[in-house]
Order: sequence, then C-alpha cells, then structure tokens
Amino acid sequence: MEAIQRHKGLVYPLNRTNVDTDQIIPKQFLKRIERTGFGQYLFYHWRFDDDGKLREGFNLNDKRYEHASILLAGENFGCGSSREHAPWALLDYGFRVIIAPSFADIFYNNALKNGMIVIRVAEEQVNQWMRKAEQQAFTLDVDLENQQITELDMVYPFEIPSYHKEKLINGWDDIALTLQHEEKIAQYEKKYELK
Repeated sequence: MEAIQRHKGLVYPLNRTNVDTDQIIPKQFLKRIERTGFGQYLFYHWRFDDDGKLREGFNLNDKRYEHASILLAGENFGCGSSREHAPWALLDYGFRVIIAPSFADIFYNNALKNGMIVIRVAEEQVNQWMRKAEQQAFTLDVDLENQQITELDMVYPFEIPSYHKEKLINGWDDIALTLQHEEKIAQYEKKYELK
C-alpha cells in the first residue's frame, strides 16, 4: 500500500446521496482477480450510455475534472454490498481522498484499508465545497498528519481513527502489519514444528 501523509488535489463534486457500491463498480466488472484495472469501470452506468459512449450529462466526463483526486460526495456514500472492488475502482481511477458527511461502515473501513483517506465532514461544509467545485476549478489540501483540510487560508480539522491514520501514513496494509511480527511468528512455528 502506498503511504500517504498529505494530499493536495483537484476536487470532483459528486452531488448525490446514497451512492451504493453497485453504482461505484457494477457487478458485471467484478471478474478480475487483481486489484487494478477497475478504474475504467468506475460509475460505469452514469459515465457511459448503452453503446459505451461517454454521457454528456454526467459531470465526471467533463474535462475540467479530468485530473481530480479528491471526491466530494453526499451522505451515505458506499452503501449497499460490501464489495472491496469499490475502493479499488476509485483508487485505480485516481481518487486518493473521499470527503462526505457519512459513509457506509463497511465501505469506510475497506477504503481506509486500501490506502484512501476517507473523511467525514459536516453536511453544510460539504455543500459549500460542492458548490465551489461545480462552479470552478477547486482544490483542497488534506494533511493527514495534523488531521486538517486547508482551503486557501481556512483550516478545517477532521477526525480519523488513530489505527487507520498510522497505517495510511506508513503505507501498511494488514499483511505488512502481520509481517512486523515475523520474527515472533517464526519462533512460534519453530517451537511447535511437527516432527
């Protein structure tokens, strides 16, 4: 997992609530066994028509959001099934940070475990940023170390579980955490080795 301490990026406003994981990555694209290659299918039915052509009405297809890396969404983002492919698709597309008033619990944990900074922010603040991002190119600076989001000269603190914060800052996934105890594991295995 790639370490992330700070991220400054262009904001993409997804002004929708209750975005479920099947909308993030539809079920027909879950056949891959790697964690990569899912970005092309992100929000597939919103981005593409039945002929596979880009829809003009969906704002992620707008060139001005082409390099967006911070996704701003409405309440209950990531609801629905527990598919881990949803954060894989978001990451593969280029999003490193997701900000919303609330998240589905399983999605929230899956996203953090896969290296994304996931931040709960009051709905009123999200709506203000949403309006700005819809009107013009808009960036935010997310400082995970100090747990704050900076917009020009305004600073907004945020909460994140310390366990996930440490993992993100150090780039540790669950396997990397286990391997930190490799010596003790080897000692245990040697002690109870079958003869």
